[in-house]
Amino acid sequence: MTRAEAKERNRRALLDAALQVVSRDGHRARLDEIAERADLTTGAIYSLFGSKNGLVVALVADYMRPHYEEIEQTVPAGLDLLDAVDAFARYYRRSCDAPDALSGLSLQITLLDMALHDPELGSRLATSVRAQENHLIALFTGRPHNGSVVTSRQAQRLTTALRALFVGLGQGVPLGLAPGADEQYFADAARALASGMSLIGHDGDAS
Repeated sequence: MTRAEAKERNRRALLDAALQVVSRDGHRARLDEIAERADLTTGAIYSLFGSKNGLVVALVADYMRPHYEEIEQTVPAGLDLLDAVDAFARYYRRSCDAPDALSGLSLQITLLDMALHDPELGSRLATSVRAQENHLIALFTGRPHNGSVVTSRQAQRLTTALRALFVGLGQGVPLGLAPGADEQYFADAARALASGMSLIGHDGDAS
């Protein structure tokens, strides 16, 4: 095994261990237990991630990456804005029924709790999430809508609004707080939100 392969193997082992421990213990997660589960030392954590917070931020990026890759495949080029938003909404609703949906919700709530306990971690997590959301911004930018095309600024505003909408609905589904919120409901809600894009000028200000 090359040095690069060994490094990636150790990185993967630490991320997998961190997912288990952080999901269970939140801000009380101990580096020594994470290292022990990965059959490594805490020194490996500092070497690869710099700190506990660095490990958590990397964990979030690693957890979210496949979801954004799936979204890009689910929302093909050639769709106008509303059809793209519709496809994204339906993907998000299906993810609420995935086998790992409850564990994903648990991790989401745990990370929020960790961010509230550690403002520095919260700031780094927010930066990481914004970087991931750039994939969605790029996905919506340039799509036709109401005789024009969506600007990057408009796509950014829309992405922020869709995140708020789907996080709320996505938490409600497994908790039984969103009865009747099927794929069509998600799609209709997202289309209604995106239709407001016609009220936003190309510079991002209300027209």
